[in-house]
This record gives sequence, structure tokens and C-alpha cells, in this order.
Amino acid sequence: MHIRSHHRRFYAVFFCFLFLFFLLSLRLIFIYSFRSKYLITLAEKQHNFFTELEPRRGTIFDKNFRPQALNIACDSLYAMPLKIKNKQISAEKLHQILGLESNYILERISRNKSFIWISRKLSPDKIKKIEEENIKGLGFLRESKRCYPNKELSSHLLGFAGIDNSGLEGLELAYDRYLRGEPGWLRSMRDAKQRTVPIYEKFIPARDGYDLVLTIDEVIQFIAEYELDRVYKESRAKSAIIIIMDPYTGGILALANRPALDLNNVGAYNKEDRRNRAVTDYFEPGSVFKIVTASAALEEGRVSLDDKFFCENGEYRVGNHVLHDHTPHAWLSFLKVISESSNIGTTKVAQMLGPDIIYRYARRFGFGDFTGVDMPGEVQGVLKLPSSWSKTSIGAIPIGQEVCVTALQLVNMVSAIANNGLLYKPYVVSEIRDKAGEIIKKFQPQVLRRVISEETAYKMKQILADVVAEGTGRLARLSNFEVAGKTGTAQKIENGTYSHTSFIATFLGFVPVENPRIAMVVIVDDPKGTHFGGTVSAPVFKRVADKVLKYLNASENLEIVRHEIK
Repeated sequence: MHIRSHHRRFYAVFFCFLFLFFLLSLRLIFIYSFRSKYLITLAEKQHNFFTELEPRRGTIFDKNFRPQALNIACDSLYAMPLKIKNKQISAEKLHQILGLESNYILERISRNKSFIWISRKLSPDKIKKIEEENIKGLGFLRESKRCYPNKELSSHLLGFAGIDNSGLEGLELAYDRYLRGEPGWLRSMRDAKQRTVPIYEKFIPARDGYDLVLTIDEVIQFIAEYELDRVYKESRAKSAIIIIMDPYTGGILALANRPALDLNNVGAYNKEDRRNRAVTDYFEPGSVFKIVTASAALEEGRVSLDDKFFCENGEYRVGNHVLHDHTPHAWLSFLKVISESSNIGTTKVAQMLGPDIIYRYARRFGFGDFTGVDMPGEVQGVLKLPSSWSKTSIGAIPIGQEVCVTALQLVNMVSAIANNGLLYKPYVVSEIRDKAGEIIKKFQPQVLRRVISEETAYKMKQILADVVAEGTGRLARLSNFEVAGKTGTAQKIENGTYSHTSFIATFLGFVPVENPRIAMVVIVDDPKGTHFGGTVSAPVFKRVADKVLKYLNASENLEIVRHEIK
């Protein structure tokens, strides 16, 4: 009896083990057949650690290799939520240091994840405070942050990069594919406690971004911005623009807008302040557009500088519109029609030429088209076809109404006069280099076309020099150099009609007349008090030109001394 009972227990235990063995076998077959890939992948994730290696974003230099935008090393805070014990207290401590909402931090560190970002690219003092709290489950990763050492200087030209070092505006956006580089990566091993073991199985280094060398000169840019900021504040203007160009290359030496923005704190500014008005905004130019009409008349051989025009003592009917001059004139020579900025005299010249010729020369000077500058956001302005002109257009377009232009188009126009008739493609980037200094790409001056003959350009220089010497641009005169320029005061359109209280004051020109070093345009939008281009913008041209020419001459003399020493 005892023996039988013992056998029954033995068989019962045996069959139980056999059944369990059968179940385990089935489980192993199931895992091997259907779950093996998943478990292998999971094990690899737990023991293999992939790290993306961030490339260095390229530096942006001015023409003399002064850095305008560069990357600096910084740390970013991450969390391993599964390792953080007291999440409420940790969130409150981080809130006090980072200034982020405690609920936001708590939500992130409460997620069922092994890694999550808390705050990117922190300042050293915040990092130090977090380390002092010694919160388990937090860590730092070394990244880099875009830095703009000159803050507001060249802000609209440079643009800015985002938190992930991708270009968002300006040159940072236009040349992002060169600047950003290519990330690398490495795969390292981790032990059971998730500690990194210094064994690197695979390693692909990051390729750093290329550097940009600009045509911009930091010193000239500073001079331009200082004086632009001064007139912007003194005149309580809505906005202001200045562009300085080398008339013989199309290279932009300075470009600035007001209001400006600190590129290291872009989030504090609205979208209105971020746009590069020099290329994105168009407006009616007013009398500076008379350069087109005058150039057309001279190039076509229809007038000479001494030809006389009766300016109707200040009133002249065109269609159903009565045209006025700001100062009544009787008889004026063609030279004085432009230098005294007579609307009536210019309109009579335009009537001689006809719409087709005016339109053709406006297109030659680049109006109604893109300049092709290497900056994002450029608009082409507005230039109506002659077939769309009304009966009064012949008394409007030739004097700068019913046509819209950009500041860049204007400085390109006056540069064509300065360099004896050639229209260049404006550009800002002269070279792209790798980190070893090797030139990857070089941009040369590019002539788009001849606009007028050298003879016509010479006559236009005489006219524009007279504008400054005896005409409406007297406040742009320099004591040691002859200046050529043109004033413009355009009424702004409000509610479909021309305003009598809001104006755009413009002065453009070049200096010296005989051998121009710089061409410049200054535009002040809606200045308070005096509003004429000759009284608001011309003095800015004078102050900037005076300082820039002294700087250029000093730089050249220094180069001569260096050459002699060598």
C-alpha cells in the first residue's frame, strides 16, 4: 500500500515536470520564432548607446575676417524620468533655477521615457545651480550655441539660427546648407547599470560647416548704423534704411535697418522688426526716380544740359491732374530741372520721350525686377507696362509716383551712374571657406548689362554734382570731396490717396564724383517735423560719407606702410 502511494506521487510529480517542460518548450519555440528579433533589438538598445555628434556651424566673417556670427560651447539639461524619485520636489527646484513653469517640468519628468530634454543651451550660472542641487536622474550634454558678438550690428543682414543651429532668417537661412555641416555619430557600449563603457564600436566624425566671408566691412557697418540710429531717433521715424555699396563691384559694404534687433535675444522682438526692409519693402521713390528720366533723355539724344524748359511758374495740368513744384520756377535749363527737382520740367521731358522709352530705361536700371542679391525675401517692386498707363501716368511715373522700388534697387541705380554706366549684380558673400581656410567657392563681381553710355554717365554726374553743390542736396556737401546725389520726398499713400502729413525722405549719391569710392542710399520713413529728403536724409549721407572716406583712406595708408615694411 505504501509502495503504491509512493509510485503515484512519483508519477504525479514526473508528469507535472513533463508538462511544465512541454510548456517551457512551447514558450521557447514561440520566442525563438516570433519574438527573437524584437528581444535582440531591445538588448542592443539597452547595451548600445548611439550619440549624434553635432557639427560646428560655420563662422560668418566680415571682409577683414572679424567674426560676426560664431558658435560657442554650452550644455543642455536632460532628464531620465525613470530614475527621478521625488518628481514634485525636483520640478519645483528646477522651476526656481530655470524660470520654466513647474507643471511643465513635472509633466516632462513624469513621462515613461529613458531620456527627455528639459532645457537647451543653458548659461554657466544655471548649470552650476542645477549641479549644486544634486538631483539624481538629471544630466548635461555638450552642445553649441549660435552667438552674435556685435548684438544688433548687421542684424537684419545676418539673420539668426534656431535652437538646433538651423538658419531661420537672413544669411543664416540663405547659406544654411553651407553653414550647418553634417552630423556624425558614434556607438558605444553600456553595462547592466547603464554606465558607458569606453568601447566605441563605430565612429563617424561630424563635418563642420563652411565659413562665410562677407563683402561687409564691420567698421563701415558700425558708422552707418550709428548715424542711421541717430536720425531714426531724432526724427521719431517709423523706420529707416541705409545701404553702402562699392559701385565698381556691386559688393555691399554696409546694410542696416531701423528698428534693429539683438540677435542674441530674438524672441523679444516681433516679426515686424525682424524683416530686412532693404530688400523686402517697396515704396514710391519720389524725385530720386528722376535719374531714370534724365538718363533716358540724354542717352536718346533728345536733350542737352543747356536746353531750356518752361516750368509754368509751379502749376501744370496733365490730364485731369494739376502738377505742382515745391518751389515755382519759370525757365530752367535741363541741368537745373533735375538739380532743382522740378516735377513740371521733368514731366515735360518725359512727354517728349513717351511711355515706352521711360519704361525701357526703368527696366534697364533694374526696376520691376529682382536684383538677384544673395539675401532671402527680396521683392521686385512695381513697374507698370506702358499699356497700363493712364492719361496722368506720364506726369507721375517719371517723377517717382505710381512706381514702387526697393532700397537696394535705388543704390544699384546710382551705382550704375557712378561706375560710368554698368549695372552690377549686388552681393554680400565673397567667399565660402572650410575650417582649414581653403576656398570652397568664390563669388566674383558680375556685370548684368550696360545701362547708359560713358558719355551719358559723365553728364549725369555733372547734374547730380550740381544737385549737391547748388540744388536740393546742399546738406550732403563735404569740404574735401565733391559729392553727387539726388533728393527725394515721396508722399505716402493712406486710404487710397496721397497723404499731406506722411512722407518718405530719401537721399542717394556717390563720392567722390571723379573716382567714386562708395555709393549710398539713406531712406527715412515718416519722419516727424521736417520731412524733406534734402533736410532729413542728406545730412546722414554727409556724416557717414565723411567718416567712411577717412576710414578707407586710413586703411589704404596703413596697407602702404605694411607693404613698405615688408
